[in-house]
Amino acid sequence: MKKKSFAFLLLLLAVVAMSFAPSKKKVVHVYLVGDSTVADYSDYDGEDYLNKRYPVMGWGQVFQPFLRPDSLSKLKSLIKADSAVVLDKARGGRSTRTFFEEGRWAQVFQALKKNDVVMIQFGHNDAAVDKPERYVNIQGYKEYLRLFVNQTRHKGATPILLTPVTRNYPWKDGKIGNVHGEYPQAVKDVAKELNVLLIDLQQLSIDSFSAKGQEYVSTNYFMNLPAGKFKNYPEGQKDNTHFQPDGAKEVARLVFEGMKGLKVK
Repeated sequence: MKKKSFAFLLLLLAVVAMSFAPSKKKVVHVYLVGDSTVADYSDYDGEDYLNKRYPVMGWGQVFQPFLRPDSLSKLKSLIKADSAVVLDKARGGRSTRTFFEEGRWAQVFQALKKNDVVMIQFGHNDAAVDKPERYVNIQGYKEYLRLFVNQTRHKGATPILLTPVTRNYPWKDGKIGNVHGEYPQAVKDVAKELNVLLIDLQQLSIDSFSAKGQEYVSTNYFMNLPAGKFKNYPEGQKDNTHFQPDGAKEVARLVFEGMKGLKVK
């Protein structure tokens, strides 16, 4: 009887100890795959970012602050974890095809775990018909998007498709028009076909930038730099595709807002 009582006491102590032990926090990895508008330039093969590329930024470079633990309550149906870590695998100049051919997608696929999230935004370079080394026609673009989606799901992770963020043109009557041709609609088509979560980033960015006005976004959001202001661009620059920090932060905010509206079934 004493032995049984002693064994019961040990069991009781073990249960009490477990109740006070710190629980292991669940972490979800949020992978970003895409082109230069998404990329993290501060992590480019060990380059000296501040002395070579700054102030250019992709929205992925400033996305982590939007996924703080206190913000995840707004993404309950999407991220089921105590914390989320952004892993930005996007790279400048890549289309869906070249991202796959270079083995960049394979690295993401191999690392994926159940409940991770993969955010997929291509289109700028796929549409570059004058650059055959990266160009992908609409049919091919859809096929690569399908591949990324299906392989993400194979790992038990959640894919999210994004239409390409707008460029800073063409402006007409105070509003930016569509410069990406049929590519945004192709993303929507694949999302509908495969029942994939979708963020229409092109429309979100068109609406946001148009509300700010051409002069404001040209000066503050895009890489239109006057000569002599930044040491990495002493002669200035005219670039209506890539973002300065304020532009990257605004797009990151739009993506987060888009995520809040997603419902995982």
